[in-house]
Amino acid sequence: MLIRNYTEGLLEAGCDEAGRGCLAGPVVAAAVILPENFYHPRLNDSKKLSESWRQRLFEIICTEAVAWSADFATPAEIDRLNILQATILAMHRAIHSLQIRPEFLLIDGNRFRQFEDIPYVCVIKGDSTYMSVAAASIVAKVTRDRYMVSEHGMYPIYRWDLNKGYPTFLHRNAIREAGLSPEHRLSFRCAEQLKFKFKE
Repeated sequence: MLIRNYTEGLLEAGCDEAGRGCLAGPVVAAAVILPENFYHPRLNDSKKLSESWRQRLFEIICTEAVAWSADFATPAEIDRLNILQATILAMHRAIHSLQIRPEFLLIDGNRFRQFEDIPYVCVIKGDSTYMSVAAASIVAKVTRDRYMVSEHGMYPIYRWDLNKGYPTFLHRNAIREAGLSPEHRLSFRCAEQLKFKFKE
């Protein structure tokens, strides 16, 4: 069962990201402040949910949250900064975009950089421990998936409607056949996919 709060009496925002391991597309971060009485029996780390449940919970979270936000760091920013710093940048943007300023931040993972003067704690596997972080993982994942499906219309050969930019066999072979798109992350050594056909 997920834990409701890390602190008592503070307005907490859970933060998580989606897309760090992709070859293409942005990294997306979300910040979510849940009401004190929020509960849903299926709320969990987005990776442990089916796509249909992620979609259903996304709508519930966006309707019932005290505040929520999702924001991006682009492939160019990932290439310039590295994936860790770009992830933190996306988290900062999501926190900044919240309509209500949180008093405490719960960050999934083990690395973060202070945002303004808001205290925070990093929690490894926070998305399977705390409700607000699980909610943020769902918002980030669904937001990013929808973006990649929309980009599939521009670059259908890569089948981002199926792989969402992750390095699947089909995606890597599409890079080998068609080259790179503007959505690909050059710092993720995508060019290597042009030289080798991978076996899985």
